[in-house]
Amino acid sequence: MKDNLVIVESPSKSKTIEKYLGKGYKVVSSKGHIRDLSTKGKFGLGVDVDQNFEPDYVMISGKSKLVKDLKQAVKNSAKVYLATDPDREGEAISWHLKEALGIKENQYERVLFHEITKDKVIDAFQHTRKIDDDLVRSQETRRILDRIIGFRLSRLMQSKTGGKSAGRVQSVALKLIVDREREINDFKPEEYWTITAQFDDFAAELFEYKKKKLEIKNEQEANAILAKLGKTYTVINLESKLKSRKARPPFITSTLQQEASTKLGFPARKTMMIAQKLYEGIDLGNETTGLITYMRTDSIRLSDEFIGSTFHYIEENYGKEYIGYAKTSKKTENVQDAHEAIRPTSILRTPSKVKAHLTSDEYKLYHLIYQRALASLMKDSKYNQTTVILDNEDYHFKSTGQVSVFDGYSKVYEDYETSEDKPLPNLSEQEILKTEQVESKQHFTQPPSRYTEAKLIKELEELGIGRPSTYATIIDTIKKRGYVDLEEKKFVPTEMGVTTTDKLQESFAPIINVEYTAKMENDLDEIADGKEDYLKVLREFYDEFEPSVEKAFGTMTKVAPKETGELCPECGSPLVIRKGKYGSFTACSNYPTCKYIKKEEKQVKIVTTCPLCKGNIIERKTRKGKIFYGCDHYPKCKFATWDKPTGELCPECGSPLVEKNKQIKCSSCTYQKDTE
Repeated sequence: MKDNLVIVESPSKSKTIEKYLGKGYKVVSSKGHIRDLSTKGKFGLGVDVDQNFEPDYVMISGKSKLVKDLKQAVKNSAKVYLATDPDREGEAISWHLKEALGIKENQYERVLFHEITKDKVIDAFQHTRKIDDDLVRSQETRRILDRIIGFRLSRLMQSKTGGKSAGRVQSVALKLIVDREREINDFKPEEYWTITAQFDDFAAELFEYKKKKLEIKNEQEANAILAKLGKTYTVINLESKLKSRKARPPFITSTLQQEASTKLGFPARKTMMIAQKLYEGIDLGNETTGLITYMRTDSIRLSDEFIGSTFHYIEENYGKEYIGYAKTSKKTENVQDAHEAIRPTSILRTPSKVKAHLTSDEYKLYHLIYQRALASLMKDSKYNQTTVILDNEDYHFKSTGQVSVFDGYSKVYEDYETSEDKPLPNLSEQEILKTEQVESKQHFTQPPSRYTEAKLIKELEELGIGRPSTYATIIDTIKKRGYVDLEEKKFVPTEMGVTTTDKLQESFAPIINVEYTAKMENDLDEIADGKEDYLKVLREFYDEFEPSVEKAFGTMTKVAPKETGELCPECGSPLVIRKGKYGSFTACSNYPTCKYIKKEEKQVKIVTTCPLCKGNIIERKTRKGKIFYGCDHYPKCKFATWDKPTGELCPECGSPLVEKNKQIKCSSCTYQKDTE
């Protein structure tokens, strides 16, 4: 009897799922996409824009043998279960598999795994369906849009600016960064002053005069107020309120990326790679199981089963008074299907229980996800907030304090939130206080801050641009293309990034903007819901976009290469910096009449003297870009080290000394000393 065939995307989870299903099932992997658009036809788009945007798909390079093996496996199976990821991209991959492998309609079922645990995988086979054509159309439309915009704009930018690429969402993300930088550069700081009265146990700040908000604009105004103040302060108002601080909902893709960035220092791509592994399965010794649910989701919903087990866990471990309620939200336009939030697959699988089986970074991310899901189902924390207002010659000073009365969810989420008690002393109305410690302080308004990765992701999400699963790729692209630099973990646009943005706005302002891009995302959602015609969306876009591209190729001025200040030794024309396939180079501006290219001297960074042969230790890079230190007399002298050498020899064994973790250590023996 033939086995049933299950096709998943990732090889790492195929063996796990095969163990769960047991005899009668064979699980294989497609290793992601097997087909993509070709580069044939008009503009190399792989899309026939004149024939209803008919896509031309080709096998991805290197996948021929895999597809051949999959076809044979399909022939030898009783039933085919397409078990690619439970999102639009996964739906499209299933469709491509069905088409490329020649799977008949009555031969297959679509199965969705929202978590890789034995019970849930087996249960998923009781709720199979056919491929959702609307989801496929939505993903296919996204791919066609990205191909048309990416290919056409990238070639335009390459010919006019020397930039490497442009894209539907990446160009809008870059524009946000460029616009923010211009806001910062154009910002005019305004002076203002504060006046603070310091008492024994607390400080109070001046905020109003005769019940009108007070703004102190300069030192003269501050000094005038100080001169009018007496030495006594009367308590004219004392108010205490019991306030609640709500636990935040469990993670969705974007909030996980943001929190992992701010709390763990993980780039978005790293977060998603680790989350993928936690979802696909970890070997715990006695079993291999997924630790978290699917990590690409826009929903904060939690299953009734998980809520019930977590409420029981909270009661058992923290007490009944800590049991909260499930977070719900109105379905937004961007919520994908009926996915759950990102949560642990079992609340009983605590971070401490699995720590031994995880890497340091896997443990950190799992701990964050676990604690967030647990905290989301716990009671609000409560605190008393006390506000006191003091009067001094009709000048009113305010101080606010708070004291926790019930820790609630913060009992488990305190590692990721800072909230300290700040008690005020016991005061009573009409009480008189005295102090001579009153100071004025100068301040200046600050410009908006540059985007960190977390802030950019939050902005993209709030504006409805792109999708959480694409944010990591968007950010990686603008970094790799040289459009932005990172300074103190904040994005700063490069000259090329600014030029590319400005040139795109010259000709494509109606398309490369927040509103248009957000509308396009909404259109894709409508296609996925069967409420919009994909051909109509593509045609309306193309009929507006392509004429703008054609016009830009003819009218957009080409950015002149940057002059170096040197003259060509052959014809006397200025030398300029040009961009080529292998990076920047210096050449004559009179090309092609003069084809002079300057031979660049390779720059080397001398660190110290080689302790073995007295040559120079220079900074080198491996093929993958990792820095190491080696002698410039190589191969005669083979001294090399990953750690920065000091140029000294160990007094105990004579081996080279290196600097590591603020200590001078021997590269061979145990000798070490602190750096001075």
